[in-house]
Amino acid sequence: MNPVNLLDFDLKGLTAYFEQIGEKPFRAKQVLRWLHHFGAGDVGQMTDLAKGLRASLAEQAEIRPPVLLSEQEAGDGTRKFLLEVGPGNQVETVFIPETDRGTLCVSSQVGCALECRFCSTGRQGFNRNLSVAEILGQLWWANKALGRDPKGERIISNVVMMGMGEPLLNYDNVVTALSVMLDDHAYGLSRRRVTVSTSGIIPAMDRLRADMPVALAVSLHASNDRLRDELVPINRKYPLTDLMAACRRYVVDAPRDFVTFEYIMLEGVNDQPQHARELLEVVREVPCKFNLIPFNPFPHSGYRRSSPETVRRFANILQERGLIATTRKVRGDDIDAACGQLAGQVQDKTRRLARRSAAVGPMVTGVPIEERPA
Repeated sequence: MNPVNLLDFDLKGLTAYFEQIGEKPFRAKQVLRWLHHFGAGDVGQMTDLAKGLRASLAEQAEIRPPVLLSEQEAGDGTRKFLLEVGPGNQVETVFIPETDRGTLCVSSQVGCALECRFCSTGRQGFNRNLSVAEILGQLWWANKALGRDPKGERIISNVVMMGMGEPLLNYDNVVTALSVMLDDHAYGLSRRRVTVSTSGIIPAMDRLRADMPVALAVSLHASNDRLRDELVPINRKYPLTDLMAACRRYVVDAPRDFVTFEYIMLEGVNDQPQHARELLEVVREVPCKFNLIPFNPFPHSGYRRSSPETVRRFANILQERGLIATTRKVRGDDIDAACGQLAGQVQDKTRRLARRSAAVGPMVTGVPIEERPA
């Protein structure tokens, strides 16, 4: 029998496990604290457990995070961790330091099935969902690498599920991982400091609102269904009218009284004044703020970054109508750790790369003609 990976459990799961092996339920809180508060990598380190229990756990359980392959640091202090999650599959997680917080961007899948046109991860294809241990293992490793500040506080104060993959297509494992992030016996993060970013999987948004209402970010990126169908293909299943209704429902139970809309700024594609005015109509009944994101190039993307002046003009149109519209700083782009650049390594089960390689035609300045925006 394969040993149980203790990192796969939240408090409820650990409690059930200890009851199953005939141990007192309170052991779950002790073990959860050792795993995530202290970062124990071996059962033998759990010194407040009886020797007999430690010996028993050593025989039937283990602490197995993903394998840390490498770590890079950008000039601005951003750090990217590459982790192996099985043969031929690797995911990336990124730490972004700020003066008032430290944010870890966590992956939820190996690759992504949604194939958003402007995202490097989506171009790689999809292999599988990450396990709970593989999701939490990113936070586990990053905490070890970053340590604590002079006051003894963890460097990581915020977690965003915005790395590789669509979190709400790995719903059960993501929610279990969120439970550990929020648990005072583990990481003790507040719901306001944990954010799930989704491209708009409406049924799962409604489930999350009921099960684990953390802060919500929605990858919008377009001001009308025609354009969003092209940029974010899941829109063909969950169009903007339905998505806005789901956002209004979510805010009722959310820890923040607004939804954050993420909007990649693509030159000549979605960044014109008419797009901003259309957005005002789309979101008019949704309490929200906008995070405008400069596009981060990757090979053969076919898109270019909007100019700073274009972004300012776009933001001004939103702000004049009373909306908060901030522009995200470009962080970690010198190590391909910026938004939309995470790639890792994916053994693609969708054969997406093979199909695209067979379909591409003549190249213009290194970009297939079919992928160049009109």
